[in-house]
Amino acid sequence: MKTLTFFETETVDELAWPEKSDPITLDSQALVVFTDFNTQRPLVLEASVSALEAKALMQKAHVRLKFVVDCNSHFLGVLTLDDLDNQEVIKKLEKGVLAKELLVTDFMQHRSTLKAIDYAELAGAKISDVVQSLKNSGQQHCLVIDRETHKIRGIFSASDIARKLHLAIDIENRSSFVHVFNAIHG
Repeated sequence: MKTLTFFETETVDELAWPEKSDPITLDSQALVVFTDFNTQRPLVLEASVSALEAKALMQKAHVRLKFVVDCNSHFLGVLTLDDLDNQEVIKKLEKGVLAKELLVTDFMQHRSTLKAIDYAELAGAKISDVVQSLKNSGQQHCLVIDRETHKIRGIFSASDIARKLHLAIDIENRSSFVHVFNAIHG
């Protein structure tokens, strides 16, 4: 094992900045605000995780969406904090199910119900194209698939887009593409 040396920082008064940092605008390429799973690991939950544990983990990490996978890491669906709304949990409990028996699969959105944009279509797309296309969905996230490889390639997040565009959106409330669109045009 290599021992690393610690140095004093008293004489250091500058931060390193990227040499080229073009501001992100609505005319920037859509891929600038895209979370690409070829370079960044997706956030996942195994299907066997309890719903209450998943909710606590997501809230603690400030994550609003995770992908649900089986024991072989095959994609089953997505789970959002909204899916774990207390009303939905109460409905299950009223049917006699014990809280500890509730799994993420009881609340997730199954992959067969999800819609996505094809990665190949994003080649010439701008951020404004993504926001405009998704504003009517009212969702916080948009999956991107690679139809050639049959994989979920990544995701767009309304809150990520808003943050990168420096839009004034209340982070306490869920940011949907409608909120992003309204902040841009309002």
